[in-house]
Amino acid sequence: MTEARRGSSGATVWAVCDPSAPPPVLTDVGADALVAVREVRARQDWQAMFDAASAAPVDSPALEAERADLLAEAAWWLGRLDECIAAREDAYLRYGELGDDRRAGMCAVWLWEYQTIAARPAIAGAWLRRARRALGNDPGSAEYGALLLREAETAHGHGQLDAALDLASRAIALGRHLGSADLEAEGLQTAGRVRIERGEVTKGMGDLDEAMLLAVEGRLGPYATGKVYCSLISACEDVGDLNRAAEWTEATMRWARQHPFAIFPGICRVHRAVVLKRRGALVEAEREAMLACQELAGRHVANTAAAYAEVGDICRRLGALDRAEDAFGRSQELAGKPCGALALLRLAQGRTAQALTIATGCLRDTTNRLGRIAVLPILIHVAVAAGELDTARDALAELDDIAAALGTAVFQATALSARGRLDLANGDPAAARVVLRDAVERWQTLGIPYEVATARTLLGQALRDTGDESDAVESFTAAAALFDEIGAHLDARLLVGDHTPALPSGLTPREAEVLRLVAAGMTNNEIASSLHLSIKTVSRHISNIFTKIGVTSRTAATVYAFEHGLVETRT
Repeated sequence: MTEARRGSSGATVWAVCDPSAPPPVLTDVGADALVAVREVRARQDWQAMFDAASAAPVDSPALEAERADLLAEAAWWLGRLDECIAAREDAYLRYGELGDDRRAGMCAVWLWEYQTIAARPAIAGAWLRRARRALGNDPGSAEYGALLLREAETAHGHGQLDAALDLASRAIALGRHLGSADLEAEGLQTAGRVRIERGEVTKGMGDLDEAMLLAVEGRLGPYATGKVYCSLISACEDVGDLNRAAEWTEATMRWARQHPFAIFPGICRVHRAVVLKRRGALVEAEREAMLACQELAGRHVANTAAAYAEVGDICRRLGALDRAEDAFGRSQELAGKPCGALALLRLAQGRTAQALTIATGCLRDTTNRLGRIAVLPILIHVAVAAGELDTARDALAELDDIAAALGTAVFQATALSARGRLDLANGDPAAARVVLRDAVERWQTLGIPYEVATARTLLGQALRDTGDESDAVESFTAAAALFDEIGAHLDARLLVGDHTPALPSGLTPREAEVLRLVAAGMTNNEIASSLHLSIKTVSRHISNIFTKIGVTSRTAATVYAFEHGLVETRT
């Protein structure tokens, strides 16, 4: 005797009760059609899979359930989220009617994922409870492991870090027991993110490295690969490991191009925009963030909102306040609330009270430490501007605690800049001077030019307030030159207007700095090394300088620099 049943992969298999009886030959046209769909799936040709699943002739409830399941997967990779949800809901109902709790439960797990992406947390929570009911008595399955991971992510989101780590650890162990690389890798990435939140940064990054190794070995399915890639890059950004983030962003972009209709290319672009922004490539960063907005529209609400918020912050730094206003507005429409960076735009617009309200509200609504450490420096900046120094002190105390617990270089530099800002507001420029020199050095080591220029600006004020006018002007000039170099022209213009003398012949602060070094007898290579610029950039600056001041040689440029007081007169 033989009896047909459904295998965990979705194919029809045969349980042989009588070893002497050979399995019958399959002639089910519908089963053959779904075999063809699965063959296309193996090639990751998602449009062909969608077309084949849509047209597959099936004539049994079991085959119809599987067809709906396959159709949902294809729709997901094509970025057709509404069709994906409808097909997966259909599959859930059909598996439930067949009494196949394992597959019904897995459909419920996926529907939690989709509804979370669509920013419908209440509906997502209901699907997760259904998944628990369907899979709770099946603790040895990969589907149960998938449930554990989603419960871990939910616990993480609610700040229940110990519970989240326990759930993720159980999923990892189950994945290893079952030989499921996908389950193991997703469990490692979840555990890694939780450990980082707990302050165990080294262990957390180690978990993520291990997950990434499974991905680069090609052992994971496309969804697990995308999730692990994105998680590692996001973690690198959170802890300020920009070199690592940039490296993996490029690798992930190459992978994502194989799935051009899904959410992953857009998410990768958001990460790439963040890296470019921090590296000072603001124009390129804005372009990447805008592409991310287009690629994520209608597919992932939270990441679309994040992409628009990035556009807003980049445009604010570029001085394009109208574009920033529009982008932040789009982000708020999607997210339902303003992001912290909007407070800095309001401050730039002179709307200080509103900026303080936004920053305070964002901190109140943020519970996890990585989220709070992103908002706290903004609140300190705005509170100091508003004269609310007690609020700034409380925020700095928390910022110091988190920076000490997480121990990463970018958080320590952030805390130093914030402390220097508050020391200035408290009327203690001597203390600010010491702290801000350290902050400038740390930001320079990290290679984050906007923060270097900001810290130099604060340092210039501290130097001026302690009576060191010459060093103050030098610090202001260097800050303005760096702002101008990365395209933050509004910051540069304000700084020049407030703190430095007007420059002759329309020279920018950076050009004046290059001209001083030319006058000091430095070669282009030496200037590039001194200012951390490329040779090509230095050559372009010198060409612009010669044109503006009307000379054709370095000797004539040197004479001009001394005649116009750009360097001290020779004695």
